[in-house]
Amino acid sequence: MPLRKELGILEVFSIAAGAMISSGLFVLPGIAFAKAGPAMILSYIIAGLLVVPALLSKAELVTAMPKAGGDYFYITRSMGFAPGTVAGLASWLSLSLKTAFALMGMGIFALLINPGLSTIEIKAIAVILCLFFMVINLLGVKEAGITQILLVAALFVILGLYVIIGFTNVHPQRLDNFTPYGFGHVLSTAGLVFISFGGLTKVASVAEEIKNPKITVPLGMMLAYTMVLGLYVAVAFVTVGILEPETLRNSLTPISTGAKTFWGIGGIIVTAIAALLAFISTANAGIMSASRYPLAMSRDEILPHFFSRISRKFKTPHIAIIVTSLIMIITILFLDLEVLVKVASTMLLLLYISANLAVIVMRESRLQNYQPSFKAPLYPYIQIAGILGYLFLIVDMGVFTLTTTAVFILAALIWYLFYVRPKITRESALMCIVERVTDRQIATDSLREELREVVKEREEIIEDEFDHLIKDAIILDFEKSLHFDEFVQIASEKLSKRLGVEKLRFVQLFIEREKQSCTALRPGLAIPHIIIDGSDKFDVLLVRARDGIIFPDAPEPVHIIFVLVGTQDRRRSHLRALMAIAQISQDPDFDRTWQKAGKPEDLRDIVLLGKRKRH
Repeated sequence: MPLRKELGILEVFSIAAGAMISSGLFVLPGIAFAKAGPAMILSYIIAGLLVVPALLSKAELVTAMPKAGGDYFYITRSMGFAPGTVAGLASWLSLSLKTAFALMGMGIFALLINPGLSTIEIKAIAVILCLFFMVINLLGVKEAGITQILLVAALFVILGLYVIIGFTNVHPQRLDNFTPYGFGHVLSTAGLVFISFGGLTKVASVAEEIKNPKITVPLGMMLAYTMVLGLYVAVAFVTVGILEPETLRNSLTPISTGAKTFWGIGGIIVTAIAALLAFISTANAGIMSASRYPLAMSRDEILPHFFSRISRKFKTPHIAIIVTSLIMIITILFLDLEVLVKVASTMLLLLYISANLAVIVMRESRLQNYQPSFKAPLYPYIQIAGILGYLFLIVDMGVFTLTTTAVFILAALIWYLFYVRPKITRESALMCIVERVTDRQIATDSLREELREVVKEREEIIEDEFDHLIKDAIILDFEKSLHFDEFVQIASEKLSKRLGVEKLRFVQLFIEREKQSCTALRPGLAIPHIIIDGSDKFDVLLVRARDGIIFPDAPEPVHIIFVLVGTQDRRRSHLRALMAIAQISQDPDFDRTWQKAGKPEDLRDIVLLGKRKRH
């Protein structure tokens, strides 16, 4: 059962922005100031630049493969099911842990409003909110998206007022000694606050439920990134400028402490409410995004089938949502969140590395049906820079965190070996690269066909008569130059077997048609079309001639040929096929793409996915 496409640009922006604004803004500035001084403003900027490679790579991947599961789906299709299993489980667990942490993080700010709350009461509030958002997500992705828009809108209003009013109270001299501990501390602090941007790309996991994902996803992610980065820097600047250094250094609620200086006690309450909204929006976005990973893995048989069940009434993955929420509740009640979140941060960095590797693999595989609507610029340099930058941050995570992460990866690989591998036979884009390098036929067409279906779904293509003809069409692929007569002999033999007409009759019809007028309609393209006896017959033959076919009256060799053969009563089919070919071949890149296509089957997909009006 398909998921319902109900998320627009506002929902995508709000999910991405809401998943970022939480502890990174309301808790970390004080800790960052203690490590880097006023230059922690620069640390936020550097952290924002570090996330750019992952942002661009994921934007490319998700526009090419807008499917539920985000990281898991495109890592699996690019590098195989072993890394895909690790990526899927890591994404699910890390996002679930971070969402649980966001729910618990509300405790600090709930205490500002009601100092009498106990630890058990804070955990109870977190669990209740988790259940509340679980219900919202069960009712429908649109309801969850609207909730996210309202939360993020309120958050931006409060923080916008904090920046505007706080700016007039800034003391410039507090930024004089900008880097008191040296630039090395600025870089290490950038690693600390980098996690503030961790939720940005998680919206990719709900790409299957987004309207027009090829435009909406990259645009929404980039708008969220730009606005949240600007908000981070503005809030950090104002907070440094209005608070005494010693006060800021020791504060776990720096925004509330800053607001108190110009809003009084009301400022504490307003910013505490903003913090609660931020943590709640992170939780809502987290449940929405995290629950799509088990759904996607279940579809591929990496997890039991029941995770892929879709509610008939609400069109939501109800089992995946409920189990994900239960994991969060168990984490809140029984586990040490701070340690687990460090592990989740390391997994996030590994996933960013994998996203950059996935772009490199998909591009180098030269798969015809890998068709992102957005392409990351500066390829492959920005991907390589991202991989090196994230490796540097991982090394800085500490021995215990790295060991715990390694144990998780080992457990995921064991799951793959014993549960997944015996059932999975699909290929990855990496196999296509190996095939090209070794010049051995090892890859099947399963990935090419799957990517074709993904593009059709993305473009909302509804197949017509011409599509069905092309799916069943004969394809001829000639490496050497041929004369028209040689081509006619080969084509006639193929068509004779298909349509039950003698080969010699086909040869005669081809020659007669070419004598009437040259069927090479433009340089490089010919559409020979002949009428045969009988009724209700129509067929198409696709031809690529790398070195060209010499047509009698054509000024230059023909490389692209569409042969149309039909009976008189299929005249309408003939005209529609001519119209479809005309529209597809008008693409400025059509000739180059046709010539560069790898396997003959890629030629079929060029036509099937070509841009045209369908009847």
